Amino acid sequence: MCGRYAASRGPEDLAGIFEVEKWEPEEALAPDFNVAPTKEVYAVLDRPVKDAADPRPVRQLRTLKWGLVPSWAKTPEGGARMINARAETVHEKPSYRRAFAARRCIIPADGYYEWVTGAGERDLEVEGKKKRARKQPYFVTPADGSVFAMAGLYEFWRDRTLPDEHPLAWWVTCSVITTEAETTPLAVAPGEGPHALADIHPRMPLMLTPDRWDAWLDPARTDVEELRSMLAPPPAGLMRAYPVSTAVSNVRNNGPELLKELEGPEEGTLF
Repeated sequence: MCGRYAASRGPEDLAGIFEVEKWEPEEALAPDFNVAPTKEVYAVLDRPVKDAADPRPVRQLRTLKWGLVPSWAKTPEGGARMINARAETVHEKPSYRRAFAARRCIIPADGYYEWVTGAGERDLEVEGKKKRARKQPYFVTPADGSVFAMAGLYEFWRDRTLPDEHPLAWWVTCSVITTEAETTPLAVAPGEGPHALADIHPRMPLMLTPDRWDAWLDPARTDVEELRSMLAPPPAGLMRAYPVSTAVSNVRNNGPELLKELEGPEEGTLF
């Protein structure tokens, strides 16, 4: 899954990386080293600009709320639970299938946090029988220092309790697509601890390599089977993982110190 990540790159940097044509300076976000559900996050998407004479899709950097609210939802309360969409079923689930066909995005990150679970607890979690307790956190990030481009979906929701002209009348929300975690060795593994992403958690965010960005963002691509082929995991061996302080477990903590690599797991945690 993806329940927490870090995003420190500014809009100018992201605009250059993703060849963004339009972004609003007033929507700029401060670096966030502990991004949690319901926070405002950056998303890259291709969409026509509202009220523009040219109807072509424009590459935009937008600020969205993490936690997808389907357009048909009566209230937005369920958004906090819809932070992840499974790659295996995203094309058929009522909450995601429309967005999958027409409203795909990339959610840029430095990497994501995951908490190691014991093997027995992990098996129960996969079966949906037990929610694991968070233990030793690890930070997972591209080994070459590049942006971690997570495949995502976005959706519009209209708050019918507000008038059309109200600035909060429309919500734009997003979800991260996840897939099975890699079982192959990490590019860089900690000396003590997990040596594959699957040793940390059975799921991982679906990372898109640059050769997939344009096709994924293209709203003209609507064939479900073609889109599903884009959900293949990235090549193995691109990631590294290392232990970080358990301070990240508290969403109130934030700062670059959360990314500091520890020499080993903290005392009393797994591995």
